[in-house]
Amino acid sequence: MTDKPPASPTLRARLTSVLPDLSPWHSSADFRLLWVQGLITYFGSSMALVALPLQIKHLTDSPLAVGVMGAVELVPLIVFGLYGGALADAVDRRKVILLTEAGLGLLALVLLVNAVLPSPLLWPLYVVAAGVSALAGLQRPALDSMMARIVPHDQQTAAAALNALRWQVATIAGPALAGLVVAYAGSATAYGTTVGCFVVSVLLCTRLSPAPAAHDAQKPSLRGIAEGARYAWSRPVLLGTYAVDLAAMFFAFPNTIFPFLADDLDAEWSLGLMYAAGSVGSVVLSLTSGWMSRVRRHGLFVVFGAAGWGVAIAAAGWFSNVWLVLLCLAFAGAGDMLSGLGRSTIWNQTIPEELRGRLAGIEVLSYSVGPQLGQVRAGAMAGWTGTRAAVWSGGVACVASVMVLSAALPKLISYDSETDEDAVRRRGQREPAAS
Repeated sequence: MTDKPPASPTLRARLTSVLPDLSPWHSSADFRLLWVQGLITYFGSSMALVALPLQIKHLTDSPLAVGVMGAVELVPLIVFGLYGGALADAVDRRKVILLTEAGLGLLALVLLVNAVLPSPLLWPLYVVAAGVSALAGLQRPALDSMMARIVPHDQQTAAAALNALRWQVATIAGPALAGLVVAYAGSATAYGTTVGCFVVSVLLCTRLSPAPAAHDAQKPSLRGIAEGARYAWSRPVLLGTYAVDLAAMFFAFPNTIFPFLADDLDAEWSLGLMYAAGSVGSVVLSLTSGWMSRVRRHGLFVVFGAAGWGVAIAAAGWFSNVWLVLLCLAFAGAGDMLSGLGRSTIWNQTIPEELRGRLAGIEVLSYSVGPQLGQVRAGAMAGWTGTRAAVWSGGVACVASVMVLSAALPKLISYDSETDEDAVRRRGQREPAAS
């Protein structure tokens, strides 16, 4: 009698191997709470993300004035991002998250009050942009460093994918709806929605478990920040993740000039879709991310994702058909998502707990300073060469810079989570704690 051929995998098994890994959702109540809270916050913030540059455009009709918003946000982000990293290692991270979330809600209220004035003022928009940047710099290290504590070591890629999916859902719905809301109901309605979302978010944050610092943690100081910077400098893999993302965002982050790109394409109606298109591509990748939990070479995610982002942005600037532009922006979002999953996994699998907050502060700079500078570059370039040339030339420069950095930092390409000494050490620290 001959052996029967092995049974083919069931449809459920096939879907499980592709669909997002839900392990972090099942294993951590705090992860579930932060996921829901973040979904609400991102949705509200996305409304303001569209309304704010559009309001500056209406008040000034200047690409440079819109791009200057990135310059205004840059210094607070650097200063408070580094300090926020040291703060996250020294105090209860839950308190940092709660207080900064309340502060962001108050700033959204300022935007609402200004928008309902008979003649809205320009300068409060820049002041609020700077304040949001400062509070986000304080908050993000605490949020990011929480993930390494509340999610098991082997579920970090899955957690990053679920967090990205949360962000993408909100940033698809938020900008798409904001474009319609601003067009038909005005900026005040968009800002009012943002305020309401932050109220709900603050209430959810009060239910988080305390996340106190280690008993021997030092107070935030320049020495502590310098210690984190020295550690990052000693790790070529980490340097590669920072450098690749900085380059990609600096050269190829054209979001701030989308209002002018929509005008060039004679498709003002597409503005909200332009802001949402990248998230559509990211969602598609997230919804098929189950296989990523089985991958060990996360450095390849970083490099290929960033290069794909640059190629897609270059194509978006080259095409004159608005639907092709939106398709390219969706592909760009998928590339950015792939790179982001690689960065997040490497960070959370290799950085020691006692340095997690300070390194999270450096991470905030690596993925936030680039877009801020990119806004300035895009706005200035658009004023000089035209909007579409500013977009496609940035994409080309992004691809070239990623290739150079990959050659200069080969350890990023060769990173393997099973053999990297820092990942092995971190896994050994987590397993006894989990037991």
